[in-house]
Amino acid sequence: MNLNDVEKEILNGGQGEARRLALAVIVELGELFGAEALMAISQVHIDTTVYMVDSGVEFAEKCAQLGGRFAVPTSLNASAIDHFRWQEYRVPPELLEKCRRLENAYVTMGASPTWTCAPYQQGMIPRFGQQIAWGESNAIAFANSIIGARTNRYGDLMDICAGIVGRVPRFGLHLDENRKAELVISLEGFSRDALAADALYPLVGFLLGELAGDRVAALQGVPLDVKIDALKGLSAAAASSGAVGLFHVVGVTPEAQNLQMCLKGKKPKAKFVITPKMIREAEERLWTAKGGDTVDMVTVGCPHFSFEEFIELAQLIEGRHVHDAVAFWAYTSRAVYGWLENCGLLKALTNAGMMVFTDGCPLQYPKKTWRFSAAFSNSVKFVNYCYSQTGLPVGYGSLADCVESAVRGKIFRGHLSWR
Repeated sequence: MNLNDVEKEILNGGQGEARRLALAVIVELGELFGAEALMAISQVHIDTTVYMVDSGVEFAEKCAQLGGRFAVPTSLNASAIDHFRWQEYRVPPELLEKCRRLENAYVTMGASPTWTCAPYQQGMIPRFGQQIAWGESNAIAFANSIIGARTNRYGDLMDICAGIVGRVPRFGLHLDENRKAELVISLEGFSRDALAADALYPLVGFLLGELAGDRVAALQGVPLDVKIDALKGLSAAAASSGAVGLFHVVGVTPEAQNLQMCLKGKKPKAKFVITPKMIREAEERLWTAKGGDTVDMVTVGCPHFSFEEFIELAQLIEGRHVHDAVAFWAYTSRAVYGWLENCGLLKALTNAGMMVFTDGCPLQYPKKTWRFSAAFSNSVKFVNYCYSQTGLPVGYGSLADCVESAVRGKIFRGHLSWR
């Protein structure tokens, strides 16, 4: 790999052991993928924030002890816990201690304690064309596909190293030639009402991920006024069912205002169609609970809920109350939580029997302490992973379905135009 004089100095230890270690990892990554040089990045989103094994904690602590400091603005993905409301979250003390150690290491190195899997909706939002290094699958897909920033799928520990040196290898989705679409996927046969339903797009993303795998796809048929939160759900689902880092929504993705821009003058290698029948079949495959079954957990905010989604939630629950046997847990960032407090929405939601958590992720919960029997969610990402990770039966529906199920204490499947 061709390194400049500054990079050589770092690699030789001239700027401290933490930067030497970080750059050594980045260079090895680049050599693995055949990159010829490194490139500067403007920001990092670290995904190594959920405690899984001790080595993740120890690596972050080692970097901090060696004097490591983040060279570019660096945000933090969701944690395994709510750092403030960990008791309500039923977190065992041993997990709390590991999470606190991670937090201290990152803050010591200068990270912003955002603790959110949706950094693109608050905080350090990248610009179109900006070179970044993000972890967290939904955030990677959203940054590339909806904003038009450029990042590869940076895994655990590599994201820390990228933040410390402010550099990544020049390869993959950072480069123009690797961002062209190989597949064309079209939505056909959907009514206007169906295309206006937010609950459709996570299911579209689920099928897109299955069809695309790790290839770049162009998605046709999405209306230009599609909501940002619907695109968030689409990105998260596509990244959970496939290894999707980039897809082009024709007319929405900034670098893909028409199909020719997606394909960069080339012919697609394959074409696929997504129909209402396929959506129905995908939804049924995701269901492991049965309609009419009792439900004792309803969870929303995977990825983290936006302020706009909370407004809709408050409207749906107004004048009603969550069933006494149901835990309704909503997940969001600290920034959105503060907005909810300031405008009074938080009080209205808690008075209705809902609990709003920050920092944490429902997919990384301390499962042994929860003891739920059936779950319901408006997140295809959560539903796709929940049963396989926990054995907990789960159902998918719209946000209105979530509220109705929580109030009744039984799974409710309302009418959606593709059902």
